[in-house]
Amino acid sequence: MALDHAPRRRPAAPRLHARSAAVATGILITGLLATPVHAQHGTATPSPGTGAPIGTVARTVGDARFEPGPCPKTPEPVAALQGARCGTLTVPENRSKPDGRKITLGVAIVSAASAEPKPDPIVWLAGGPGDDAVGEAKMAIDGGLNRDRDVIFMSQRGTYSADPVFTCPNIDEFNARAVGLVYDAPSTGRLHVDATRACREKLAATGADLGAYNDTESAADYADLRAALGIKQWNLYGISYGTHLALVSMRLHPEGLRSVGIDGILPPSTAGSALTWSAARQGFDGLFKACADQPACNRRYPNLSATFDRLVRRLEAKPVTTTVTLPGNPKPVKVVLDGGALVNWMTSATHVAPQVPRALDELAHGKPQRIAQQWAGGKLSPQAIGRVAHGLVYGIFCSEWTPYETQAQALKGGQDAFPTFPRSVQAQAPQLTFLRPDCKAWNVPAAAPSIRDVTRSDIPTLALSGGFDSQTGAENGPYVARTLPNATVVTVPYEPHVVFATSTCAQEIAVSFFDTPTAPKTGCLKGLRPPKFEIGP
Repeated sequence: MALDHAPRRRPAAPRLHARSAAVATGILITGLLATPVHAQHGTATPSPGTGAPIGTVARTVGDARFEPGPCPKTPEPVAALQGARCGTLTVPENRSKPDGRKITLGVAIVSAASAEPKPDPIVWLAGGPGDDAVGEAKMAIDGGLNRDRDVIFMSQRGTYSADPVFTCPNIDEFNARAVGLVYDAPSTGRLHVDATRACREKLAATGADLGAYNDTESAADYADLRAALGIKQWNLYGISYGTHLALVSMRLHPEGLRSVGIDGILPPSTAGSALTWSAARQGFDGLFKACADQPACNRRYPNLSATFDRLVRRLEAKPVTTTVTLPGNPKPVKVVLDGGALVNWMTSATHVAPQVPRALDELAHGKPQRIAQQWAGGKLSPQAIGRVAHGLVYGIFCSEWTPYETQAQALKGGQDAFPTFPRSVQAQAPQLTFLRPDCKAWNVPAAAPSIRDVTRSDIPTLALSGGFDSQTGAENGPYVARTLPNATVVTVPYEPHVVFATSTCAQEIAVSFFDTPTAPKTGCLKGLRPPKFEIGP
């Protein structure tokens, strides 16, 4: 997600990469490191009825137009996009005003590696909200998603390779400074909201309709892309927040959907602060249990859950201030760790699970440097600055989430999940710190109540989760499957948020799903083993 001007949930060992700032982009987010699988480019799939490869023909359908052209910009070169067929999709910014402003979305199509590609491509829906799908092409292709099918990447409206771009580096820069502030202090909250308000004012001054950056419009963008590319049928693969958009798309635009994979699941019907608390509880408990089940870890770090709980309460009462040095940053960085900071660090740290027991033990014995370095390293990383579309993040959270969850419900989520935490910690949901005042400053209309409807569909669906997922929680798989009769629910044990990024088994399951959507191959799950936790002196 993206909201709390919080760290990006992108794993990297040995330190955590920062995520977004403003909205909880942390929740869903992900870019993440996928285990490389060979990715060569093969024959381009022809567009149905034209004989020309998909994405090489200009076409206008209704108010949307696809135009072949250069590949979209990315922060760094992406080798997976070499040889891709690219262009732009132009659509109305607000479809209720078809004669109003137009926006353009970058499109890249990577050919299937197979010499005989299947006719139905896979569309990659990025995380965030606010991440750019084009920049995630490496993850998808390294994971083998283009083995038999073309893979299509389109920047969601407002994201890095779209026009207009709704990134706000001032929010990311505030996040970097905030490592030296008490995380959930009212004074920090005021500065947090100031950064959000400055972002809004900057974007509104361009004439943008901030209320048009939401799931309803984004789902229509993808439906328009399918029509403009002349594709009869395709498949979706959404990660993190992309699962939210996939479930909305299944409900609003089911036509042409052959199958849908969702990985790191965020149901639109329950999304909000209470859900992030529940997810944190699930992911933390999964990691704590894995340590308890491993004799060496349990002997050295007994009752890790109680240690964590005690540390949250202790730090919230008396925050710890330390100084750390970071790679590429010559100046020492001041870091303040309070209870809220520790909870949010832990939400990201499940991506480097083997380090967590030792890191908590060090903190409990007066050595905060490891956790402080990871916490600051995420927010001060170059990858955390100027890449997340905070305008899209707030557009979704503030129109689709906060209008349908009261402050009391949000607080209860924290109280139910972690009843012993101090109220000041319970009041700021992981990944969504200061969400309500941020949304008051963002000031966009509430979405229609139907945006919270449960998705009911017989489209074959793969619901993938990680056993250590502390950002969306593995329980969301069975939850969405209740109304998806052709869903296959898979939890990959010992994995964090977005299993496709970290698990070769998850990659194999996903690729097999698109071969046989009603019977993916899951045999690789039997051979999975827990991580070997680091044992300190």
